[in-house]
Amino acid sequence: MGSGTATTDLDTALEKHRTELTGYCYRMLGSSFEAEDAVQDTLVRAWRSYDKFEGRSSLRSWLYRIATNVCLDMLTAGNKRARPMDLTDSTPLAQAALSPRPDHTWLEPMPDARVLPTVEDPAEAAVAKESVRLAFMAALQQLPPKQRAVLILREVLAWRASEVAELLGTTVASVNSALQRARATLAERDSGASAGAVSDPLDEEQQRLLERYVKAFEGYDMTALTALLHEDAVMTMPPFDLWLRGPADITGFMATLGASCAGSRLLPVRANGLPGFAHYKPDEEKGGFTPWAVQVLEVSDGRITGFHCFLDTARWFPLFGLPLHLEAESDQIEEGV
Repeated sequence: MGSGTATTDLDTALEKHRTELTGYCYRMLGSSFEAEDAVQDTLVRAWRSYDKFEGRSSLRSWLYRIATNVCLDMLTAGNKRARPMDLTDSTPLAQAALSPRPDHTWLEPMPDARVLPTVEDPAEAAVAKESVRLAFMAALQQLPPKQRAVLILREVLAWRASEVAELLGTTVASVNSALQRARATLAERDSGASAGAVSDPLDEEQQRLLERYVKAFEGYDMTALTALLHEDAVMTMPPFDLWLRGPADITGFMATLGASCAGSRLLPVRANGLPGFAHYKPDEEKGGFTPWAVQVLEVSDGRITGFHCFLDTARWFPLFGLPLHLEAESDQIEEGV
């Protein structure tokens, strides 16, 4: 590199793309931490090889090429991240058992602020949000890696087929064919909008639903909670592969195996383009409240359709910028990012 100013300018130019690249790598990999590692690797590679960057494409296109190669290398292990319902059938409450699977099994949550760059066009913002929702992310993970890259670049980021072909070193015909196959796979899976059809910003009905949910959950009022759940609502709890379907089994679980969550506190977060909450339960030893889960809610037609609790608090709470303890008297706290 040349002078210190040139180095600083390059650092600034590269850093400007971090959020959108993180969103891209997250869609490719299904893991918040792997996505951040991939972006760091991308920016380091770009920094080291900048002298070879000839400017035939934009800096942004060049960075996406590097990021795509990083992600494709990471995906050669063949691991497909999933949700519990992608792996097993639902379990009746009477047979509920908590069996964990390794971290790399699971599709991971992601704070909106880390993957959704600020854009002025509301339609573009809506597409970006919908494309990080859990159901769409899970469907993406079923695609072969190159089809996944083509679908994200064409459908989410609105690249032209010729640009994608150049990035992947292939032909426009090959890109179009991969896109058709990817669309067909997604259509078969029906990753539909019902799995989290929330408006942005939340409309009044959705806002009221969330307020009622917080009141029901913090009051541990299972009757009130039942009224908010869709008849086919699902509850998941990674790293456990158990998942439950329907209000009776969900509230039954919460009243039995989950009974220690009575008296909990919820703080709002934004995750995966969906409403969510940091769930703190009473801390029997220190007093106050201790982290228990990041909840991500899917909402459709005035009901909660998905209730996803990510329990690895040592990883998720720092990622969302959330405190690791709440004092009992602390009634107001800044929303996590």
